[in-house]
Amino acid sequence: MGLYAELPNDLEEVDIIIAGGGTAGCIIAARLADADPGLSILVVEGGPNNFGEPTIHYPAFWISQLLPSSKFALFYKGAQSNQLAGRAPIVPSGGTLGGGSSINLLQYSRGQRSDYDDWKTAGWSADDMLSYMKKLETYHGPDPRGLHGHDGPIHVSAGTFQSERFSSDLLNSLGKAGWPEAEDVNTMDSVNHSMRALRYVSPEGQRQDTATRYLHPRLLDGKHPHLHVVVESQVERVIFDEHRKAVGVTYRPNPAFRPNSEPRTIKARRMVIVSCGGLGSPLVLERSGLGSPEIVKRSGVELVADLPGIGENYDDHHMMLYAYKSSLSPNETLDAVLTGRSSPRDMIMQKDQLLGWNGIDVQAKVRPTEAEVLSLGPQFQEAWETEFKPHPDKPLILFSATQCFPGDPTGQPEGQYFGTANFNVYPFSRGHMHISGPGLDEAPDFDPGFFADAGGIDIKMHLWMYKRQREIVRRMDVFRGEVASWHPQFPVGSKAACIDTDAALGDVPDIEYSAEDDAAILQWLREHVETTWHSMGTCRMAPREKSGVVDPSLSVHGVRGLKVADMSIAPSNVAANTNNTAMAIGERAADIFIKELGLSGQ
Repeated sequence: MGLYAELPNDLEEVDIIIAGGGTAGCIIAARLADADPGLSILVVEGGPNNFGEPTIHYPAFWISQLLPSSKFALFYKGAQSNQLAGRAPIVPSGGTLGGGSSINLLQYSRGQRSDYDDWKTAGWSADDMLSYMKKLETYHGPDPRGLHGHDGPIHVSAGTFQSERFSSDLLNSLGKAGWPEAEDVNTMDSVNHSMRALRYVSPEGQRQDTATRYLHPRLLDGKHPHLHVVVESQVERVIFDEHRKAVGVTYRPNPAFRPNSEPRTIKARRMVIVSCGGLGSPLVLERSGLGSPEIVKRSGVELVADLPGIGENYDDHHMMLYAYKSSLSPNETLDAVLTGRSSPRDMIMQKDQLLGWNGIDVQAKVRPTEAEVLSLGPQFQEAWETEFKPHPDKPLILFSATQCFPGDPTGQPEGQYFGTANFNVYPFSRGHMHISGPGLDEAPDFDPGFFADAGGIDIKMHLWMYKRQREIVRRMDVFRGEVASWHPQFPVGSKAACIDTDAALGDVPDIEYSAEDDAAILQWLREHVETTWHSMGTCRMAPREKSGVVDPSLSVHGVRGLKVADMSIAPSNVAANTNNTAMAIGERAADIFIKELGLSGQ
């Protein structure tokens, strides 16, 4: 097995180095190894191995990866922002083999057709990307239009459990709100519909991360002796020769796992591929001397290539979570797992069916009505007319529900909760991610830019959705009130005040919101908006003169032999949880590299 915590001393040079063993990196390594088992490949991953780790393997334990104590996640601290009520946001990222696919919420979600066509890049259209989406999956849901794959490595299914009572209740309420149930909202054109969610879980209940489904089988099958992976090793920089060709990387053992170890350089004969994600890849490139001359030189790094787009255009989805009380029973939520009332060891020994469940059974892609657009003001209306009205397949918000308390339950009474999760899929705000020094230990200059758009469009999206989701939830049979500490602090006497109830409310009038109530919502949004873990756009695929970093073949402008392949290359956002796009990028990148290396047909 070519997986090491410390690379053998005699391994000094390989054909291909992949800097980062995340979602896309694992796919690329596996596909290249299949194309030519004689090709020597080294994957350098900063985090630990994920193989056999219960908190990764069993979907029900995804909650543990949200904790600051997680050893499988990286946490980046952003700059304080007045737009966030003075907060400095924390943005996590995958920090283990498999990257985000090993620790995410496992939600199956695809972008829209116009998302990829808007990239306006040959070879990366919606039709091109759909072929790779189909290639990567084995889809266990209905597929009357033939839009899904059925023999790929990643299984998409309902897993081992679904809460029928909760799903039907919520879908019924969504339907009454104008967003009826469809059998599939991941057709790349569905909007204003809801569905019974599927997930990256096999029918037997196992997480479908790319390390487990692509990389580990090839490390264990004895047919790929030249495929090597070193974990717990952080890539510091890419090495260039005098012709600005990438010829290797310098990495160091991760001091969190192996302190007091020396850096090491490995040479690459043919190609270096950077795949460290939307947060990590721009930092590797800048430490290597690529980027804005001002930023690179200020950080004490010798300039190799002037590429001012590196680290700019940071994009994400802005998420809001709201908590509710319910009449659900203990076996219909993951609250017992979240609070520790259920023992993970006992659940595994008893083969509890909840192990193969992520607690998210409903999702929807939604848009406002014309009347609602008008109610949000002239600036919002102008943005709508320009960006959304010409594209009827573009949703404004992705909605889902968690069948457990949607955050840290400390201090909450024991009970059964649920939450709604809402994120705007095309934020107007942008941020940046840059180095502040030459080494790995200097804190980056990071500003995610949440709610920073000049027109205040992003926050108005959430003002609208707060009111809509609350009306939907209040009409559910299982609704027993809001958790007031997870909602805006409305003025005394407000008609929008949170309530408790011992029974379902039924068909109630809509809540009336005053101007003071709207102000309370806006303040709450600034105090609580957070990342959706969907960092992207910091090494955009575009011409250099348009702030691009890579071309359509994923080659970095201005140098040779260097590629970038992960969510950082996305030219613009997608209306989906980004795992699917990251995997499709991995598959597409592998095809590009195989052809470029002349491996086709081998």
